[in-house]
Amino acid sequence: MNKQPFAASVSVIVPAMNEAENLPHVFATLPDWIDEVILVDGNSTDDTVAVARRLRPDLRVVVQTRRGKGNALIEGFQAARGDIIVMIDADGSTDGREIHSFVATLLNGADFAKGSRYAPGGGSDDLSPVRSFGNKVLTGLTNLLYGTRYTDLCYGYNAFWARHLEVMELDCDGFEIETLMNVRAAQAGLIIREVPSHERSRIHGESNLHAVRDGLRVLRTIMRERARGTAVTTQTQVALAK
Repeated sequence: MNKQPFAASVSVIVPAMNEAENLPHVFATLPDWIDEVILVDGNSTDDTVAVARRLRPDLRVVVQTRRGKGNALIEGFQAARGDIIVMIDADGSTDGREIHSFVATLLNGADFAKGSRYAPGGGSDDLSPVRSFGNKVLTGLTNLLYGTRYTDLCYGYNAFWARHLEVMELDCDGFEIETLMNVRAAQAGLIIREVPSHERSRIHGESNLHAVRDGLRVLRTIMRERARGTAVTTQTQVALAK
C-alpha cells in the first residue's frame, strides 16, 4: 500500500445495497491513487457486487452480517488496512474527487476530517427544507451539550486516521452512525476539522433514509452519549480545513 501523492495509505469504505446502477458513477470519481476500496454489501438482490468487481478488479468485498448503514460501516472499518479511512456513499451523492481534501486535512494535523455541506464552499442538491431544519436543530443541540462547533452533524462524508477507531468504540446499526462518530471523536479529544463538501442528489433509486424515524434515532444518540461522558478538550473546537 502507500501510493502517491500522500505518505499514508488510504482505504475507502463504500456501504451498498442494490446500488448497481449508481456504482459506475461513484467509482468513476475515485482517485487512482487510492490504495484500497472496500464494498460492504448489504445482501443486495441486484448486480451490485458483480458490477463493482467489474469496475474495480482489485476491489475487496465484505458481506454485511447484520442490517443498517452503521453496521455496514463498522464492518468495513474493521476490514480496512489503510492508515486513513474514508467513508463515502454508493448512491452518487458524495464526490470521490473530494477525497484529496479530506486526506490532506488529516496529513496537515487533524485526527478526524468531517465533511460539511454548510461550510463555505460546501452545499447540497438534495437537502429538503425539513431535513435541513432538523439537521440544524440537532447540530445546535450537539454543540450546546458537547462544546463543539459543528456546522453539519448529519453528513456521511468523513475521513479519519484508522488508529482512532479504538477510542470511538462504534456500536450502532443505523443512520445515527455519523452522529455517534462526531460525538465520540469530540469526547475523545480528537482534533476535528471540517472540510467543505458538495452533496449531489441520488442518481438512481430511492434512499433508505426516513427523516423523522432516523432523526429520532440521532436525538436519542445525542442524549445517550451525554450520559456516557462529556469531557471535551479544546482540540475538539472545529476548525475549517484550509
